[in-house]
Amino acid sequence: MRKLALLSTLLLPQYGLTAVNDQVNADLDYGSFESPSSRIRPRFRYWLPDASVDATVVQKDIKSAGAIGAGGVEFVPYYNYGESTPGADWSTYGFGTPAFVNIFEAALKAHKEAGMVMDFAIGPAAGQGLPASADDEGLQWDLSAASTAVPSNGVFNGLVPGWGRGELVALVSAQVLSSRNLSNPGAGIPIFETQPNYTQYKLKNATLQEWSQNVSATGELQLRLPVAKRGQGHRLFAFYQHLTLHENYPSTTNASSSIFDNGSYVVDHFSARGAETVTRFWEKHILKEEIKPLLAAVGNYGWEDSIEIESNMSWTRALPDIFMKKHGYSLKPYLPLIMYKNNNINIQSGAPGTIQCILDTPDQGSGYISDFRSALQEGYRAYIKHLIDWANEMDLQFSSQVSYNLPLDALATVPDVNTPECESLQFNDNVDGYRQFAGPATLTGKRVISNEMGGVPSKAYQHRITDLLWQVSRAVSAGVNQVVLHGQAYTGNYLGTTWPGNTPFWYLFADLYSEKLPYWDHGFSEALNYMGRVQYIQQRGQPKIDVAVYNKDSATDPNWGTVYNETDLAKQGFTYVYLSPDNFALPQAHVKNGSLAPEGPEFRALVVPSSANLTSQAVRDIKTFARAGLPIILSGGVPNAYISKDGNVETLTREISSLQKVDNVHLVSAGKTATQLLGLGVTPRVQIQSNGTWYPTWRTNSDGVDYVYVFSDIDESIGNISVATTKRPHIFDAWSGKQTPVLHYQQKAGKTVIPLQLAGNQTVIIGFMPRGNEAPHATQVPSSVIGYKYGNSTRDLHVHISADSDDTPLKLSNGKTVAHTSRTPSQPYILSNWTLTVEHWERPSNLSDASIIADKHNTTHHLKSLVSWQQIPAIANVSGLGHYSTSLTWPPSDSSEAADGAYLFLPQTPNGARVFINNRRVPEFDYNAPKIDIGDYLVRGRNEVRVVVPSTMWNYLRTMLNKLRSAGNSPNFAMMELEVPGPVDNGLIGVVRVVPYVSVRAS
Repeated sequence: MRKLALLSTLLLPQYGLTAVNDQVNADLDYGSFESPSSRIRPRFRYWLPDASVDATVVQKDIKSAGAIGAGGVEFVPYYNYGESTPGADWSTYGFGTPAFVNIFEAALKAHKEAGMVMDFAIGPAAGQGLPASADDEGLQWDLSAASTAVPSNGVFNGLVPGWGRGELVALVSAQVLSSRNLSNPGAGIPIFETQPNYTQYKLKNATLQEWSQNVSATGELQLRLPVAKRGQGHRLFAFYQHLTLHENYPSTTNASSSIFDNGSYVVDHFSARGAETVTRFWEKHILKEEIKPLLAAVGNYGWEDSIEIESNMSWTRALPDIFMKKHGYSLKPYLPLIMYKNNNINIQSGAPGTIQCILDTPDQGSGYISDFRSALQEGYRAYIKHLIDWANEMDLQFSSQVSYNLPLDALATVPDVNTPECESLQFNDNVDGYRQFAGPATLTGKRVISNEMGGVPSKAYQHRITDLLWQVSRAVSAGVNQVVLHGQAYTGNYLGTTWPGNTPFWYLFADLYSEKLPYWDHGFSEALNYMGRVQYIQQRGQPKIDVAVYNKDSATDPNWGTVYNETDLAKQGFTYVYLSPDNFALPQAHVKNGSLAPEGPEFRALVVPSSANLTSQAVRDIKTFARAGLPIILSGGVPNAYISKDGNVETLTREISSLQKVDNVHLVSAGKTATQLLGLGVTPRVQIQSNGTWYPTWRTNSDGVDYVYVFSDIDESIGNISVATTKRPHIFDAWSGKQTPVLHYQQKAGKTVIPLQLAGNQTVIIGFMPRGNEAPHATQVPSSVIGYKYGNSTRDLHVHISADSDDTPLKLSNGKTVAHTSRTPSQPYILSNWTLTVEHWERPSNLSDASIIADKHNTTHHLKSLVSWQQIPAIANVSGLGHYSTSLTWPPSDSSEAADGAYLFLPQTPNGARVFINNRRVPEFDYNAPKIDIGDYLVRGRNEVRVVVPSTMWNYLRTMLNKLRSAGNSPNFAMMELEVPGPVDNGLIGVVRVVPYVSVRAS
């Protein structure tokens, strides 16, 4: 009865797990574009060293994050990433102890006092487990294997191989046709085990037989098998299930008076029972009377990180029953096929197993592996569902890096959580990888698709703001709309830690955000506000996506590599994401008026690459879609067959080939998908013509405003976008929060064409607003117009004319022509004679005092040109702030020329910058393309110009790496087989230009 009760919790419907409390257009406080609410803003992942730290410092850190523009933190009990810290007392300060509850309560109170929201990990380290009794059946299960050859006469009489390793699940015999020793590809992740070699056995399919019922209680077996006439005889494979007692934090004491003395055990991720162990612990040890109302007030997501647990084979006790229920045949005879590459396919990529068994069938047994993984997925869904129900009952939500690293189809599982989270590190900032993750979430109406953003190897204390923004922009381009920055560091003193403080991951990964970074209070808030405004746009309304691309694998590539390798769709501006055929069973996946998911992303076509693996059900679904009016494009040829069990490959191949005969299904050569779509009248919502790489997104909003976001990847580029609307376009400046009508565009045939010139990695947001009584716009603009400004109304338009020689007239949509000004604008010039005052941020005299921000002193330097600090020996290894000052005379001295104002053009400012004219700070500006109208700040005569530029910390820290410690560890790049990074450029580098202009009224 107990097994049946457990099974009933596992055998869930394939779908229906998606909660509806955080969907598109959720009823919550978004704030405004200029000032998004805390729930909309980016967060920091906050690394709590352990519960021995000072709670007041934790609160100060959290409030400091809010003060510079974060909406809250993702609270992670880091515990040295599961490694014991010398001198740490886990039993007193471990996860769930009274000391931890006090810190947790303090963090919640800090969020409430600062008007922020908090996410929280459900366990220590990566969140995969927690303190528990060693006999708790909700802990992680594993399936271990042992094998031996059967004597050549076919008679086995003795103890079965591996007896005593655990509970015998299956004993399988099979005839071995051949064997060979092979090398595992790649070395895997350096800090994890590697297995350079493995043995591959080719088994005769018809001979697999399960014998566990013949094994005695003491493990003895008498067995007579037919003598093999060819090959290498028979082999026995024994499989044992057992609790791993794998620790995600090790026990640091010999005491055993409570579960806290045992360290922290990983839980079963393939059953509701594993999740129940988690929630039962929370209810008993953490959710005290004073905690629950605080969670109700400021709690957001209960959350689990990427799944970093090791095993021989991914397993749960009920898996054979789940498998039988789902597939109608027994898993046990086919367990030899599961021994290879079915553990953690990422962190154990270098140790996938020592034995691989394949069959003498056309698919070599891959169909059985596919069925195993789909059954495993049901168990994982049961685990997720329990955590979702638990969080939702508290009016919270559950988020996770769903199915990460597990041998599962992640696209099939993404819809199951309230908010799925991906990460820039694992995805390698690959836009196509993000599209795979975002597709199922977008289909199912997720309001938020989150990202652990900015973890970069070898970039600790040197990750530049503009590089971070490039990562953000690539993710947003594919549909991700929330970033959780990796990560905010605890700023107080901690065990075995020197200044600059607790540094998770041993100085290996970016970044360690805190007030100790010079840009924290000197440029980072502008970037956070920018991110918040982008997220405000991308979390509101309904995303509309042009094309869905089919993608199916039994286990998703853990590195999320590119699937659709052609560039034709992107060049035209077609937006696309990926769907698994499992997603076709969702209620949103139906066709109406020629569109898939018409109430949601409204895909206008489905593309099936030739590399795709089609299931039999997918073929039927695709035919249904096509007959309902959805264009289907078979790109590059007829796709492959996805085999389940020992399915008939020939039959499925014929079914796939039959797609070509269905109306509305089109077979095209590789790279011709966009051409075919355009020929069918399917055009991108945002069509692109550019000499660079532009990524657009499109969202509609209930207030009647449609938003286009365009990201220019890497290089400066020019071109135009053609948008399928005739509403009035406005620039939504995510740096300043201001909204301004677009000056230059043309409208015809129901489309708006807007020319754009974008710097490398620059973004632009254009909101298309319902038309009103607005002023005319320009349809032709000379290159001499370098800016414009509206007065008290949109009819009071002034254009700014520079000394550019272009005499092309300005033409307005009402037919009016504005002639070039009769006044000759002053010529642009470069600012020179800079004085640089450097505020050095250095270690305190007591290196062990990590609570100090920095000891500071100034030096002054006179510069002939603006070069990297690396080229100035006195400050080559300095961390701190550079105060650059010079002056300009206004108006320019040449009386024959005119000037009503000027623009200041800075070189790119990778770590941010702030500009002051006559000690008045100018508004925020785009760090990728710094252009500032300083006309309102200039006075007659001498004007002081000051630019404050923060540096990274790295050049200074690398001079003392051998003295630095964090939780007892020194910086250890060798651990990941990395070289110690070299110095980086700091300072204001390049030229600063002043471009005077004459203001001409155009309306």
